[in-house]
Amino acid sequence: MTSDIYIVGSGHTKFGRLQETLEELIVAAAQEAITEAGIDPAEIDAVFLGHFNSGLVPDGFASSLIHQAHPALRFKPAARCENACASGAAAIHAGLNMIRAKGARNVLVVGAEKMTHRSTADVTTALAGAGYQNDPGEAALSFPQVFALAAQAYAGRYADPLDAMARIAAKNHTNAMKNPLAQMHKPLSYEFCREVSEKNPLIAPPLRLSDCSLVTDGAAAVVLTSQPSAARRVRIAAAGHVSDYLPMGRREFIAFEGPERAIRQAYEVAGITVGDLDFAEVHDCFTPAELLIYEAMGLTPRGQGARAIEDGTVMADGRTPVNLSGGLKAKGHPVGATGVSMHALAFRQLTGQAGDMQRKGAEWGLTFNMGGAAVANYATVLQAVGI
Repeated sequence: MTSDIYIVGSGHTKFGRLQETLEELIVAAAQEAITEAGIDPAEIDAVFLGHFNSGLVPDGFASSLIHQAHPALRFKPAARCENACASGAAAIHAGLNMIRAKGARNVLVVGAEKMTHRSTADVTTALAGAGYQNDPGEAALSFPQVFALAAQAYAGRYADPLDAMARIAAKNHTNAMKNPLAQMHKPLSYEFCREVSEKNPLIAPPLRLSDCSLVTDGAAAVVLTSQPSAARRVRIAAAGHVSDYLPMGRREFIAFEGPERAIRQAYEVAGITVGDLDFAEVHDCFTPAELLIYEAMGLTPRGQGARAIEDGTVMADGRTPVNLSGGLKAKGHPVGATGVSMHALAFRQLTGQAGDMQRKGAEWGLTFNMGGAAVANYATVLQAVGI
């Protein structure tokens, strides 16, 4: 589906181990987006919150926390959207659909998560709830173990992906050095990421610590509108959503059919091909995921994703840079915020506000946010139309 809907404002807290509460993060991101959009808060017709939670915080009813951002938001309809790690994109799509249905002209979307106050074991258990629970074998898997299976299957079907995975990790850490909002400002060399060591242990063989995204606090926000008056605006050229079977046993995981279909839908509606993209922000929850997304995007044929990083295509100075922000791997992964963060930073890229991350002359961008093991798949194509 497509229509003339635009992003006209963005908000983004720093990502990392933060002292702020969930409410404070939501309010900060919302206020920044409203201010940048230059919109009267009274003109916002609805608000949506992307928030996974899964027991991470006691706030089981958090959507109206957005109202704390301004008194004029009181009585605006608010809803929380949850779709595992794609909760942020789910909230964006809810806002788009409300505007398309003419139930709103202006929608504020916030994504947020508070995670670092919990132990790694607690977070791992909470996230594992996004897997299939009615099969004892799948229910017992953590998500590092799920993507370890992906790496093993890829090696068995195509070629050992470990070298490409190390290159992806090193790339994203390098990119994060230019992102002041990123959790990790620590470059990791390809050599470090390639080798198992005391500082880079195996987490779920063959995944090393450097192959895994971070436990993160943070929030991001965007203002969507069908009636833009702001000089800075980015058009939502297309938004695709595809959901697959939850049980991995019912599909070939590494085929990444859901991501490929969602991305292909978005290309077709926008009337572009992968060659038109100036950058992409994608869901690298684990490095095998980014490798498989290269193939789902059409950057390479299946089984040849390593080519995209080996030949420099996805590097910051390449033809199609992927995760200029540092990605989930180094920017951080506050689950409900991730999809909104992708859209907020794409907006900044396409309006020339990305600072040291800026891709000069960027006109077309792709965001891809994924929930679970390629189950919930959201792809958005964004176009620069006003600066």
